[in-house]
Amino acid sequence: MDSFPPVLDIVIIALPILVAITFHEAAHGYVALRCGDTTALRARRLSLNPLRHIDPIGTVALPGLLIFAGSPFLFGYAKPVPVNFGALRHPRRDMVFVALAGPAMNIGLAFISALMFHLLSFLPEDFALPLAKGLRTSLIINVTLALFNMLPLPPLDGGRVAVGLLPRFMANPLARMEKWGFVIVFGAFIGIPYIAHLLGKDFSLFFWLLAGPIDMVIKTILFLAGIH
Repeated sequence: MDSFPPVLDIVIIALPILVAITFHEAAHGYVALRCGDTTALRARRLSLNPLRHIDPIGTVALPGLLIFAGSPFLFGYAKPVPVNFGALRHPRRDMVFVALAGPAMNIGLAFISALMFHLLSFLPEDFALPLAKGLRTSLIINVTLALFNMLPLPPLDGGRVAVGLLPRFMANPLARMEKWGFVIVFGAFIGIPYIAHLLGKDFSLFFWLLAGPIDMVIKTILFLAGIH
């Protein structure tokens, strides 16, 4: 494991996270605008300024608490870009496009990160080593954010995709779960593992559901980028 000064280590981890969540949220807003909804534009959320997307609890306090507690994974969220789905030209169809925009952006950022590995051999070692760690972090963070958000539970993006694609008799009950979505996610991915830990068991729903797909997508991206 490469060892860097603490400040540089923080930058190497924090910068890819900020880029990932900023572009993710901005992508939702831009696609919503293209589909007829100006809510994000009027709220000044069509921005690549991370400060407009950071949520003090979800982006700072919660990940910091998990790091302090020695959690095996990080969980957090940005301030959601406001979207008025009723203002979209084709609400059900366009909701799917808006929801997919964030994860698609993260997969695109992951692919760009993979391509940038080709630059490392042209750079001085003192610059190439921290950049390599930053690119690895970016690759992992973006793929993880994309796949986690595609879980089919509102208000995650995958939940909204499911609501837009399912027949109404299935979509409506799923949509009504949105107000409880974060409670369910928090309980399933943090509460249950914590209780299991107190009982002396090692169980992580996150790794059980997503570790394999994340690894497969990362390997696919690296292959497509010509990194072997």
